Amino acid sequence: MPTTPTEDQVREALGRVNDPEIRRPITELGMVDSVEISEDGVVDVGILLTVAGCPLRETITADTQREVGSVPGVTAVRVRMGVMTDEQRAELRARLRGGQAEPEIPFTKPGSLTRVYAVTSGKGGVGKSSVTANLAAALATQGLSVGVVDADIYGFSIPRMLGVTQVPTQLDGMIVPPVAHGVKVISIGMFVEDKQPVIWRGPMLHRAVQQFLTDVFWGDLDVLLLDLPPGTGDVTISVAQLLPNAQILVVTTPQTAAAEVAERTGLIATQTKQKVAGVIENMSYLVQQDGSRLEVFGSGGGEAVSASLAQTLGYDVPLLAQLPLDIRLREGSDSGVPVVVSEQGRPPADAPAGLALAEVAQRLGNVRRGLAGMRLGISPVSS
Repeated sequence: MPTTPTEDQVREALGRVNDPEIRRPITELGMVDSVEISEDGVVDVGILLTVAGCPLRETITADTQREVGSVPGVTAVRVRMGVMTDEQRAELRARLRGGQAEPEIPFTKPGSLTRVYAVTSGKGGVGKSSVTANLAAALATQGLSVGVVDADIYGFSIPRMLGVTQVPTQLDGMIVPPVAHGVKVISIGMFVEDKQPVIWRGPMLHRAVQQFLTDVFWGDLDVLLLDLPPGTGDVTISVAQLLPNAQILVVTTPQTAAAEVAERTGLIATQTKQKVAGVIENMSYLVQQDGSRLEVFGSGGGEAVSASLAQTLGYDVPLLAQLPLDIRLREGSDSGVPVVVSEQGRPPADAPAGLALAEVAQRLGNVRRGLAGMRLGISPVSS
């Protein structure tokens, strides 16, 4: 005769059900309202959603039925959905913020181990956003926890490039970002109507970037990427103020005119005291049928920027990659499936730009973090 499952067994199974957005067990988030078990093994689970119209309720239901259904003795699982009260949402928000009452930028705290990269360019149209989206997706395939802030307020494009269609969940002033290809994403494009232009001046831009960093629940990220607007305007200055620990990735094309402007975005580091992590040259060449390379936009721009920045800043600024013109890269950006993950979690063999970006992500992902700010778990012992 099968034994009736216990409540402890059921709750242990529920601990394996994660909220798809917050990415933590629903048991830790206070979302399990009730567990009732009948003598014949039928389990009724009450789950509280953060908002009534949660778009992922079906995912939570399916995961709950799968995990609880695997408990020995369970014959059926019935899931009843409810909605958190204002008080319960306030408790959840405080729990997610670690008890911090006031919003703060977690990436500037002494204990933060998140590597922050600000992806910038001198001119628009050089592929900066495509580079950001693909680097983020490639880093996520390495098993890293990755977030992207689309800080290009006027020209936001990251949601399309990563295939984000759902809106963020708002939890009493806290924003839970959507996840695509394993990457947490936030963009002003998620808060405005389709094709509506954003017409803001400096203070509004600063506030928007600040909210993306303080009001969004990012969790414990290994890497945060920011897609900055071209040039050295308000947003670039705000990011330098809000995230002084951010390293700069400069994107340029081989063309001399583009390279000269791109160099200026790197030289902002002389004033902000940030580090330039490297240069990425996009649209470097077009591979011909005979294997030769056609340098459509000239050559040498990325190398010139790298060498000049290294000389001025006094340390090595590597040329991380020279990305060829690649139709697969463009197609992936338009379809919302980055080329670096488009086939079996890796770039296809006929996508040279995707392969090169995956190598850059591997290089960035393997950067060793120092011990500064790391808790070692050492406490004094009295003699």
